[in-house]
Amino acid sequence: MAKGTETKSGSGKQNGLQRPVKPSADLAPITGADPLPRSQVVSKVWDYIRKNNLQNPQNKREILADDKLEKIFGAKKVTMFEMNKHLSKHLS
Repeated sequence: MAKGTETKSGSGKQNGLQRPVKPSADLAPITGADPLPRSQVVSKVWDYIRKNNLQNPQNKREILADDKLEKIFGAKKVTMFEMNKHLSKHLS
């Protein structure tokens, strides 16, 4: 692998986590409006959750949505496992 653009599989194609995606208008205040890899979107959402102390203290797998996250999740609380399902609706 001489080039930095190749993946571990050596095919040279980007996988779904590496391909840049565009955040929706509701997601942009958290991640920024520029396209970025899905892995970075998830990372920025987790940074936001930790920074704003939005994990349920009794159950760390549960995310207690503030106004910004409620627009994305469509609910006041979701589990960390449901989060990616909700995020994909806001990525194109």
